Amino acid sequence: MGDTSSEVLVVRNKQVIFKNYVNGYPKASDMEVTSDATIRLELPKDGSLILSKNLYLSCDPFLRGRMSKATEASYIESFTPGSPLSGFGVARVLESIHPDFKKGDLFWGIINWEEYSLITDTQTLVKIQHTDVPLSYYTGILGMAGLTAYAGFHEICKPKKGDTVFVSAASGAVGQLVGQYAKLYGCYVVGSAGSKEKVDLLKNKFGFDDAFNYKEEEDLNAALKRCFPDGIDIYFENVGGKMLDAVLSNMKVHGRIGVCGMISQYNRDIPEPSYALGLIILKRIRMEGFLVFEHNHLYPKLLETVLPLIQQGKINYVEDTVEGIENAPDALVGLFTGKNIGKQVVVIAHE
Repeated sequence: MGDTSSEVLVVRNKQVIFKNYVNGYPKASDMEVTSDATIRLELPKDGSLILSKNLYLSCDPFLRGRMSKATEASYIESFTPGSPLSGFGVARVLESIHPDFKKGDLFWGIINWEEYSLITDTQTLVKIQHTDVPLSYYTGILGMAGLTAYAGFHEICKPKKGDTVFVSAASGAVGQLVGQYAKLYGCYVVGSAGSKEKVDLLKNKFGFDDAFNYKEEEDLNAALKRCFPDGIDIYFENVGGKMLDAVLSNMKVHGRIGVCGMISQYNRDIPEPSYALGLIILKRIRMEGFLVFEHNHLYPKLLETVLPLIQQGKINYVEDTVEGIENAPDALVGLFTGKNIGKQVVVIAHE
């Protein structure tokens, strides 16, 4: 922290800079960690500026899309080469001339990947009122990932007690929560993951009825038939590609598919073709994609529902934590090879 005289605050900053647009799998070298930048905040008489000390960063699959040039299909702007990455995170207010935020307030929302941020657009920021849970939870179960799981399962998939539910990428930030919401709803739940350790986590920590390692299954269709001899009512889609085709072959008539993500396709120049889409017609399957931003109005309901479950120990949540912003590029890249177990979080500073 530098000189704060004359209402000027100067802060040396460490940032993760995006270098250039990416083809295929991203690499840590597509980003650069620098400590050259400073933030100089002069407090005007009016405005809505916030200077934050950033505490936690969220590594999320949607950031991969922001590493490519924008297309007509993009729903969020691309990163700018030479500028910091940005994404969901948790921060504390150091200085503020915003009427809704005061010094010391905690919030989660979109922040730059840096130690300190000067924020002028506060529309995505949510003030944290409940601090009796770990603050890092607001990067996941009580943040964007939690709302994605809650809205996707309850609003898009529309569960009924006794439904059979399949969740792909089930040990990730969203999948682990969807499976537990489904169990609490009285459903039969199976998940897929990419290692024995993750499969054990699904069955022994998160309470899934069954789980399998998709990397060890030569025939995904056979694996699903084994787990769902009578078919699948609900599929929570995180993977796409061959997994989606296998699931469509095992869906029940009038099944529901909530399409949250397709991580197997994000690093491909040409998406894999699907050979089973005709089954959507034959089985009258409802398949719907969704964006979490359209469900922000449900956030109070999420807090009302999930906070007591956390406090009562009725829902479990696993984070894969990396210390230091200098390790953020490796943590983000690891998402796309399945290195993380649970929600990937980067700790910049402890509260």
